[in-house]
Formats: sequence, structure tokens, C-alpha cells
Amino acid sequence: MCLAVPGKVLEIEERDGTRMAVVDFGGVVKDVCLEYLPDLAVGEYAIVHVGFALQRLDEESALRTLELFAEIGALQEEFGDPWELAAETAGGEEQR
Repeated sequence: MCLAVPGKVLEIEERDGTRMAVVDFGGVVKDVCLEYLPDLAVGEYAIVHVGFALQRLDEESALRTLELFAEIGALQEEFGDPWELAAETAGGEEQR
């Protein structure tokens, strides 16, 4: 699954002519391209999809969404270690 996930901008810098940010997704930190939201600032939240910040989001909505995603396991599915997930899946199939 590939979700659009809200995240908080921690740092902003320009890399090779591209505006990039370090974004926190409820404890998972990733690099994100800010070219679609050039005026996004440190401390603000944005909806991020496949590495691109697409839309600004207020903090309350972002935190509520992250909480719901965590409850249903969507953050683990989206950001979890693919090797660990594959091993868990394989282990579950062997026990059947």
C-alpha cells in the first residue's frame, strides 16, 4: 500500500538545486521533496506521498491522522522494514 501520510518538517535545505526537507512521520524520519510547496516552513505539517510534500495540513489534523494510522498499523506497513515484514509473513505462513 502507498499512503499519503502527514509529517512535520524538521529541517529544510537545498540539495542540487532542489528544496528538500527532513520530515517526521510520527517517529519515522524521511527526506521529502518540497518543490510542490516552496513556501512550507520548519514546524509546519504537510501531506506527503511517494517522497513529495503535496499539501499543507494543520497540526491537529496531522496528529489525529497519524494516531489513526498507528492504530490500524498503516504506519508500520508504510514505513516498516520490508525485510522484517517479509520474514513475519513467511513465518506466519509456515505455522499454518
